[in-house]
Amino acid sequence: MSLEELKYGSDVFNEQAMREYLAKDTVETLLHTMRDRAPLDPSIANEVAHALKQWGMARGATHFTHWFQPLTGSTAEKHDAFYEPAGMAETIARFSGKNLIMGEPDASSFPSGGLRCTFEARGYTAWDVTSPAFIKRHSNGATLCIPTVFCSYTGEVLDKKTPLLRSMQAMDKAVQKLMACFGETGGHADITLGAEQEYFLVDKALWAKRPDLMQCGRTLVGAPPARSQLSEDHYFGSIKPRVLAFMEEVEQELWRLGIPAKTRHNETAPAQFELAPMFEELNLAVDHNMLIMETLRNVAERHGLVCLLHEKPFAWVNGSGKHNNWSVAYKGRNLLDPGSNPQENAIFLAVLASVVRAVDLHADVLRAATASLGNDCRLGALEAPPAIVSIFLGDELTGVIRRLEQGGGEATRGRAEKLRIGVDTLPPIPRDTSDRNRTSPFAFTGNKFEFRAPGSSQNCSGVCMVLNTMVAESMEVLAAAIDKLPKRRFHEGLERVLRAVFRDHGRVIFNGDGYSEAWVAEAKKRGLPNLRNTPEALACQITDKNFELFAKMGVLTPAELRSRHDVFLAEYERKLGIEAKVLQEMVRGRVIPAIEAELRRLAETWQALGILKLSKSAEAMHARAEALDEKLQKVAEGSDALARAMAGKHPDDIVAQMQRLRHVVDCAEGLVSDDLWPMPKYRELLAMN
Repeated sequence: MSLEELKYGSDVFNEQAMREYLAKDTVETLLHTMRDRAPLDPSIANEVAHALKQWGMARGATHFTHWFQPLTGSTAEKHDAFYEPAGMAETIARFSGKNLIMGEPDASSFPSGGLRCTFEARGYTAWDVTSPAFIKRHSNGATLCIPTVFCSYTGEVLDKKTPLLRSMQAMDKAVQKLMACFGETGGHADITLGAEQEYFLVDKALWAKRPDLMQCGRTLVGAPPARSQLSEDHYFGSIKPRVLAFMEEVEQELWRLGIPAKTRHNETAPAQFELAPMFEELNLAVDHNMLIMETLRNVAERHGLVCLLHEKPFAWVNGSGKHNNWSVAYKGRNLLDPGSNPQENAIFLAVLASVVRAVDLHADVLRAATASLGNDCRLGALEAPPAIVSIFLGDELTGVIRRLEQGGGEATRGRAEKLRIGVDTLPPIPRDTSDRNRTSPFAFTGNKFEFRAPGSSQNCSGVCMVLNTMVAESMEVLAAAIDKLPKRRFHEGLERVLRAVFRDHGRVIFNGDGYSEAWVAEAKKRGLPNLRNTPEALACQITDKNFELFAKMGVLTPAELRSRHDVFLAEYERKLGIEAKVLQEMVRGRVIPAIEAELRRLAETWQALGILKLSKSAEAMHARAEALDEKLQKVAEGSDALARAMAGKHPDDIVAQMQRLRHVVDCAEGLVSDDLWPMPKYRELLAMN
């Protein structure tokens, strides 16, 4: 079925569906809440619930669920049937306003970082009116999904959506304050996101023969193939028919869900691909990205494939990220779009200054928002942004800022002109006049910032929540300073304010090669943090500076922020432990028996050199597996300094032991016959036909 034959958003309770199933006054009340951030009128809940039930059942839904995003990083849902017995041989479909507005999942069964004890089970989901309900289809029917937030009985948030919504509210207030300084009032901030999703596809039959892919989402062993990414022929190459059939079905599923998938293409690594949607309102874009990831996985299975969303499924080739393209608008005008007149230019520079200040002051917590075991395999390599957070502005825009810092100077365009804010001779601020910098984690790309550091498996809400919070705080600081300026010489005063911000925080602007060792040294001189791994990065979340930031902006209480630190660190430790154990099982249960079989074959044919090489590999494998065992045991017992250090430092010993063991296994792979090697090799896994 082509997209032309499908109706866009047919499985979404959008405005068109509202007008079909609800009274006109109810529609306007609901849209007022969705568009204008007005409080929800509870009196319409029963009518909306009835309409949702009728609409959902007309599309085959037999159940409803509150769809939420706990701290696991994925989505959660508990299905309840519409139908209930209504006598000996009768049923009735029920769905009330109470069912719509609130649900009660078990809060103790989700990670809470100490906010809830095991015996404290009560938690609530609450309807997020700003994200429309939708239908999820499956092989035997469909379910009506209601996007919700998730909180504990005591009111502390246990999900990723609530802090995002709070941060959007903080941004709205801050943007209004900043715009009021320029005489613009009566509008709201509209934050948008375009999240580019990278992923790998592998054949399911091959995946099922790899315990590491099945349990960890990535290969823990595997020698580099003779032909891999080095040919540089996959990026934007012709899409193979099997993959294209998969992509087309994904787009059909997303089309029905009102998700505007726009771009599809082969990515850099073999078997790697990308899907990019159009920009949407931030909260909706986050919900849609979670649905995109689920759809990719589900459709892949129907095509005999497995979609890998891990940041680094394969060594030796590029990993996968999720580029978050973030921007903010006011009254329909993108504030990150350089203007065509002095007023617009002044606002643009004030917003830009807010972002520069925010990233400089809070690079640590922004980096922490991207931290995960999977992303540790990717960040900092010569394939992804470095762990040092810097801003790319391009040479021409950087030149504008430098001249502003110096108190004026000659413009780069037209006749010699003084660069003065609010003066008619101010030259147009450039847009898209410089090359893109793929090595920058936070790059200005014309009318938005592209944050390239988030990992492909991550929920976009975390990084966007942090970005909103810190930019909102900077906007409020700038607004307070600008508001004090005398009206008679406003533009001269504005220049001084902006000049001070760029002088104090311009160290975070870097347009060069972020992969170079020279930049690491230069960043250290500038005082920029280089948080190389997850435990180092997460430690920054629980500093007084960041407790104060999130509390001040009303986004997270200190207890809520600490709980997230504890949840994410525990997740890191748990996943690392799983990877180490799976590696041990593969080596002892598969690789060593294969080596022993090869040794017997070599002995029968008197191949002494081969026996010597393999024997040494087997000895090294045993020794390194035992060393890893010993380290894991000490950590489990808490008797090793490493166990205590994991609260704030990278467990280098475990990761290093795993790398050493892998190296021996990968070397042995080339010494064992293909028919004896116990799992598919990279050349098979990456050959996506």
